[in-house]
Amino acid sequence: MTFPFTNRECLAVRLSALGDAILTTGVLEYWREHAGLTFHVLTRPALAPVFDHHPAVRQVITVDEGDLHGLRWPRFCRELAQAYGRIPLIDLHANLRTLILRTLWTGPVRAYAKRSLTRRLFLATRHPFFAGRLRRENVPQRYSLALERTAPDAAALRPRIFLSEDEQARAQATLARLGLANPVAIHPYATHPAKSPDAEVWRKAVQELESRGREVLILGRNPAPLLPGSPRDLTNSTDLRSTAAIIARCSCLITGDSGPMHLATGVGTPAIALFGPTTGEWGFYPSGPRDIVHQIPCPQAPCSLHGQHACTLDNACMKGVSATLLLELLDSLQSMN
Repeated sequence: MTFPFTNRECLAVRLSALGDAILTTGVLEYWREHAGLTFHVLTRPALAPVFDHHPAVRQVITVDEGDLHGLRWPRFCRELAQAYGRIPLIDLHANLRTLILRTLWTGPVRAYAKRSLTRRLFLATRHPFFAGRLRRENVPQRYSLALERTAPDAAALRPRIFLSEDEQARAQATLARLGLANPVAIHPYATHPAKSPDAEVWRKAVQELESRGREVLILGRNPAPLLPGSPRDLTNSTDLRSTAAIIARCSCLITGDSGPMHLATGVGTPAIALFGPTTGEWGFYPSGPRDIVHQIPCPQAPCSLHGQHACTLDNACMKGVSATLLLELLDSLQSMN
């Protein structure tokens, strides 16, 4: 790559959400390896652990929720520009809020190729022309176009979560305490309910797996744990870093379109990912060499940009998912070994 700035120290911005933040990690590492860049990362406090131990990250700067709204945001941006404005700003968020930051920045500025117009045109028309343009690049490749003329291969930009020896040891101790060696991890939750099957489907899958002698572990955060009272349901009991470290010691992760799906790729654990209301055009498919994506066919998919809209078909795509299908996908992964 031909880096457009002389300063190798930059500030990168990604304010939300978990999956999007994780997808920046491989891009930052690619830029470190190929151009010697290092980064101050601006993000929300909840996402800061994503960047722990990352060799390309000098510092994580967090912005409190209150500072993101009203007149407090421009004030925050001015103060940030006063402190760091001499270095290049790389906007990996690219919305109205970060446009304000770019406007106030005194140094060089680059923003990623968000493809907002193309995504909305595809959502409105489902036209193959827009579908083809979107499928040429996944989200990390779009991030890379902030500095690259052409996007590197997707494999070169896979997310990277860097675990410390202590984090790995604690994950091993957790599994040992539960009597688990190499479990199947299940993340049965979603920020938007339309992106995950009903809880009963997941419970039946757990029962069937255990009847086959497979070890199973439940991970994630949700007001209603999948298997309340079970020692192998770790819902709400692990933070982001410990979740990643535990996933790293699992045989695979079964999940919907979620942040933990990208954590799995980031620690090298195969992901079995269910997609329904969101599709490949959005660029969020996992990119690991053994990841399996099951796109559930639906004539209305994608039905929103993030899977958040009410479904006129009553979430028919995910309601068609059965425990049998989940086990068949797991069998497919095993056959790849």
